[in-house]
Amino acid sequence: MLDTVRHILTPEVITVIFFAGILLSTLTGFHIAIVITSIGFVLGLIMIGPLTMEIMYGLLVRIMIDYTLLAIPMFIFMGDIIQKSGIADSLYEQLYIAFGPLRGGLGIATILFGTILAACMGIIAASVSMMVILGLAPMINRGYAKDLAAGCVAAGGCLGILIPPSIMIVMYGPMAEISVGKLFMAAFPAGLMLAFLYSVYIVIRSLLRPNDAPGRPAGEPSVPTAKKVRGLVFALLPPVALILSVLGSIFFGIAAPTEAAGVGATASVLLALAYKKMSFKILKDTALDTFRVSGYIFFLSCLIMGAIGIFMRLGCQRVVADMMLNAPGGRWGFFAITMFFVFALGFFMGWLPILFIIIPIVSPLVETVGFDPIWFAIMVMVNLQASFMTPPMALAIFLVKQMAPPELGVSMADVIKGVSPFVGIILLTILILAIFPSIVTWLPEQMIKPWT
Repeated sequence: MLDTVRHILTPEVITVIFFAGILLSTLTGFHIAIVITSIGFVLGLIMIGPLTMEIMYGLLVRIMIDYTLLAIPMFIFMGDIIQKSGIADSLYEQLYIAFGPLRGGLGIATILFGTILAACMGIIAASVSMMVILGLAPMINRGYAKDLAAGCVAAGGCLGILIPPSIMIVMYGPMAEISVGKLFMAAFPAGLMLAFLYSVYIVIRSLLRPNDAPGRPAGEPSVPTAKKVRGLVFALLPPVALILSVLGSIFFGIAAPTEAAGVGATASVLLALAYKKMSFKILKDTALDTFRVSGYIFFLSCLIMGAIGIFMRLGCQRVVADMMLNAPGGRWGFFAITMFFVFALGFFMGWLPILFIIIPIVSPLVETVGFDPIWFAIMVMVNLQASFMTPPMALAIFLVKQMAPPELGVSMADVIKGVSPFVGIILLTILILAIFPSIVTWLPEQMIKPWT
């Protein structure tokens, strides 16, 4: 009986079962890690028997001993200190003062705040939550359209998963065997371009529909320019110091990403102490959050990676690779299929499971078809920005709706309508970076090699 089943379960059949099982099971509401692991484990037991446990255990150990992944808890710690200590609060206040009087300026200030915050925090839940708390009410109370205000805080908050230091990049690098430091440098201009296009959209909308993004109300006192500049400079000092401590040490070859994460964590504590924002409670809560979030990421990674290892062992990687390599359109057909699958999977699962599904299959083929691995990785990660804003599994949408004060009257429809143009901008950014790949590749080529 077992031999008959094994004869029927060819790599092609297993591939169909694997992806169909993931899709159908996810729609039932089960956690994606449980779904993927269960499917991989059952198929492994049927096809290769007890060796399944050895394969899954070996991949688990591989993840747990990867030195680069030590950066994850330190970046989480750094971002949590920034959030809980309130260092960033004064920055949004100064951006509000500087840009608020302009038509659409408060929306632009929210995107700028999200960009700066992204370079200090790599946790989407934390950055979107902070954006909602600080930015949503001021925009709506100023008269901004609810959908535009919700879209700004959601899109600005999601930049944290792309702009370094990003946990997504720290996960992607070791899995694809690409330098995390170079990915950091490549992601920076891509993230800034995304933020720039977000701001352009806000300006255009405010010009076409002035009532959606009004300027300063009549009677509101103006702030002298000199005071604005002075306040903005002082508010920018902490995040800029933190960004330079992390990204500067990587770019100039002083430290590798893991060591730079340690520098960033230390710098965040020193900044909190210098601004008298540190307390034992903040330190305790930050440590607990760090253990909880990083533990969840590692646990999820181990489960999914084990199942994907079984998938590859059963020859399914070759099935998918042959299909993609034989796609019409040559290498650009391969690129289009990859981008489509990444975007489509974003409707049903978060970025981490998508990485574990896509990278082992696609990464070995990238150089074969003639693409720069760093450029291709950034394209995948820009695409994954949309996964936070495409329902039904849209973390940013649910966070904005859940955390929006009831008195603002923000509905789920407002949030979905608000994020839709930003999803379109993400797709436009992918097109621009495909036409001009040097936007991504130039900065990594200028890096100084780390000391040895």
